[in-house]
Amino acid sequence: VQLQASGGGLVQPGGSLRLSCAAYGFPFSTYNIGWFRQTPWKEREFVAFISRGSGTTRYADSVKDRFTISRDNAKNTVYLQINSLKREDTAVYYCAAALATPDFYNVNDYTNHRLYDYWGQGTLVTVSS
Repeated sequence: VQLQASGGGLVQPGGSLRLSCAAYGFPFSTYNIGWFRQTPWKEREFVAFISRGSGTTRYADSVKDRFTISRDNAKNTVYLQINSLKREDTAVYYCAAALATPDFYNVNDYTNHRLYDYWGQGTLVTVSS
């Protein structure tokens, strides 16, 4: 079982990146996917969520209207398009897979890292001029 995140890099404020998370070794289309991020000075933070069939997405307030999560089940890949990057978006970004379906209307449910069964290794996004 593996989740492989990629696409991070150094970008100027206001720039864009597209992160990818490729899944191997488990039935990707049956899992809900989340993106989280972490810095040395903050706890792991929920960023975005997409349900197994792409019908439901959720975002942290801090990234709403700037980040877009999507998935291609045929390619076993989930994407995170991040636009209008800010310095405070600097972090290691992790994708995670959850077999259980959370309550989409309970923010404490789908943002809970304990929901997720598998985690990728992370990809570093650095926003700096």
